[in-house]
Formats: sequence, C-alpha cells, structure tokens
Amino acid sequence: MSLFDWFANRRKSSSTNREPQERDIADGLWNKCVECGVLAYTKDLRANQMVCLECGHHIRVDSDERIRQLIDAHTWNPIDVEMRSVDPLQFRDRKAYSDRLRETQEKTGLADAVQTGIGHLDGLPVALGVMDFRFMGGSMGSVVGEKLTRVIETATQKRYPVIIVCASGGARMQEGMLSLMQMAKISAALERHREAQLLYIPVLTNPTTGGVTASFAMLGDLIIAEPKATIGFAGRRVIEQTLREKLPEEFQTAEELLSHGFVDAIVPRTQLKKTLAQLICLHQPITATPQVEHWQPIPGKEKVPSVKEEV
Repeated sequence: MSLFDWFANRRKSSSTNREPQERDIADGLWNKCVECGVLAYTKDLRANQMVCLECGHHIRVDSDERIRQLIDAHTWNPIDVEMRSVDPLQFRDRKAYSDRLRETQEKTGLADAVQTGIGHLDGLPVALGVMDFRFMGGSMGSVVGEKLTRVIETATQKRYPVIIVCASGGARMQEGMLSLMQMAKISAALERHREAQLLYIPVLTNPTTGGVTASFAMLGDLIIAEPKATIGFAGRRVIEQTLREKLPEEFQTAEELLSHGFVDAIVPRTQLKKTLAQLICLHQPITATPQVEHWQPIPGKEKVPSVKEEV
C-alpha cells in the first residue's frame, strides 16, 4: 500500500466514525473570477454589478440581471414575452433544431435569446432590448429580429430612446436566410427611428460578433462598450487561418476598437446606468422658452428699445 492510499483510507475511516464538522456550502454562494481566480461572495459581487472586486473583470450576466441593473424597480413592462421560434427549415445537426430550442427554453426559462420591454432608467422612459448569451449563444433568429424590430417601432411611436444590450455569436445558422433577413429588418426600423430624430444607443458586451456586429450593434448614435469586451465579425481563429499569421492579443477588444473609432466610449458596468441617463438627458430637446416681448431697462443704464426674441 502506498503512502497516499494509507492517508486516503485514514481520512475515509475517520469521516465515517464521526459527524461532519463543516456544513455544505450552498450552490451560488461564492463566485470564482475566471480572470484572477479570486473567490468572492456572490452577494458582494451583485452589489458591485457582477464586476470582480479584485481585478475589475466584468463577469458575464444574464438578461434578467442586466434588466435589474439598468431599469428602475417596478417599472419594467416586457413586450412579446410568449413569442417563440419555429423550425421552418426542419434543420438538424447533431439533434433537431426543434429539440434544441425546447431544451434551451427549459434550461434558461427564456422564450428566445432576447428580452424586450419598456421601463424607466433613472426615472427616464426607455425602450430596452437585452440579448442573453445563455440561449444558443445569443444567436439572432427570427424571434430575436422580430422582437427587436417591434420594440424599436414602439419606441418610435412613443418617442422614447432605444437601448440594446448586445451579447451574441451572430446569426442563427439553424434558420438560414431567415436569420440573415433580420439584419435588414432591424436596420430599417432603426433608420425610421433616426429619421424621427430619436436616440439609439447600443451597449456592446462580451461577446458581440457576427451578424449582430454587422448590423444593429454598429448603427448607434453613440456606441458604448464594456471593458475588454470581444467585438468583431469573423472569429479570431478564422482570421488567423485565413491570413496565416498571429494576431495581436488586443485584437477585437473594446479598447482596440475605441482607438480606431469604432466605438465612442468604454464604460464600466458600475457606471453604465448613470452614463446612459446622462446621455439621454443631454439628447432631450430643449423646451422653448416663452417669447419675450419687452426688455425692462436696468436702472441707471440707457434705455433699450423693445425687441422680440424668437427661441
């Protein structure tokens, strides 16, 4: 018997002869940062918007958590909650697309890869779409395109700003050309929103790639990204194999895109809600002041003639 086996048997026998001294730690109580490896209390992480307290790494969050972070309590009004994808192409890879959809819906509790609705952000009414990477990599299928188009059209009608939080691997291959059509449909809705002189801000999170980057993610009046988010079209390995050369480490990061003018600002998650509220307030049209028919002369100064000022 080896020394390791002897110690293993000793631990096993001692554990069966006495009551356990330590309690089991509940699932989800602690969270380990994938960047620095530090264990953090989940409650403290949530208080810090799921940003690592040690290294500042932005941990990926689901759509429900993102809505809680951005929308004021008790103001969220979801739109098209029950809209679900179908399988028009009868697509099958390792399993049928219909089976994959059903399994993902049961696992995530979501109908599809985006949640849309109307709510208040720091007291300001906004239309919000939040993509969820848990649902088939946040891929853009017909339902994602339709829900985003409808929330944009609702915002245009109500004259609300639109915010879309992007997190996606691109178009959903199981729906073929139908998924690619969503790029044009969403872009057309955003153009009508722009023509109405209304604000659209995409927030690019990790990752934002493929057809999402090639369409609505890059059509914002102001484009915001989270720190160190991966943003691009084709994958890093595909580009390296095509060019047959090694790409720099910072390739397709938010910081590199900022340096080349593809995004307008990198905003930490802890400052995102405040920043969005400030941008929306700055974009609000200035209310015209009443017309001033007569100016009163300042005592001791020369009298000025009556004027009419248009504001």
